[in-house]
Order: sequence, then C-alpha cells, then structure tokens
Amino acid sequence: MGTTYNRGVDKIRKINHGRKINMDFSSLVLMEKDKETGFITKELGSFKVSDGALYVKKLFVLDNTINLYFDTNKDIEEWEYSAIYDVFNYSIFEENKFAIEDSLDEFNPTFLVKFEYNEDYDVVKGRIDKCVALIEESMENAFKDIQGKEAEYI
Repeated sequence: MGTTYNRGVDKIRKINHGRKINMDFSSLVLMEKDKETGFITKELGSFKVSDGALYVKKLFVLDNTINLYFDTNKDIEEWEYSAIYDVFNYSIFEENKFAIEDSLDEFNPTFLVKFEYNEDYDVVKGRIDKCVALIEESMENAFKDIQGKEAEYI
C-alpha cells in the first residue's frame, strides 16, 4: 500500500508514444497511519517540495514519527545495488538530526528516514524540505561516485 500522495509532478520523465515528457511535480501529502491496523487515518498536510521529492516513495506518520522512504527513482543494474549502499552518505542525515536506515526489502536501494512529527506546519515543512534536499544531493553524489566502478562490483 503506497502512502505517498504526489499532487502534480516536477521533472518526472514519462514515456508517451516514444517521447520523453517533463511534468511538473508540486507537493507531497503527509498521512497519518494507525499503529494497529496500518490503515491511513487522516491527512496531516500537503507540502510543496523541490525536485528531490522525485526520490520519495512513501511518507507517513506513525506514533508521532515521520517515516520517509526513498530510493534511486530508477531501476539500476545489479552491480549498482551494492555500490550505491557503499558510497551513500548516511552521516549527512545524522548530522541534520535525521535517523536513517537501509530498507533492504526492495528491488532498488531504498532508505528510511525518521524524524519527529510536530503539530506546527512550518516546522514539519522545514524538516521535509531539508530532508528532500539531502536526499537529492546524496543520490546525485552516489551516482557520480559509482561511475566507472562497475569492474569493482562484478
């Protein structure tokens, strides 16, 4: 069950009759999940975001903690799977007071970031904005860092 709701799209590439089309991405919707059932109970806010949100796959609150899952936003080659985990900059998240862990149940490298929910919309918006910026920077750097290293992972 997907729990990230994207309203609009900014630079998502879609294939349409063989043509790549850029669409505008506008926001992420934060939903609350029930601890016992796992069902969505309510919408907590909609947040206008930057292009880095293209990596976000799920976003929800559970037990007063925001859970944000993100991945590579594209299918990767087998060798890239380990390479991305090897070069990924976890410490930049920790330095900014985000807990981060690998989510190994997915086909592509996937990460879970957790941080405290706050009733103040502006506080949550600031934290989501910061997290999305770190995601974008970290994923772009990871892909740059693994370029030309295929032989090391085969």
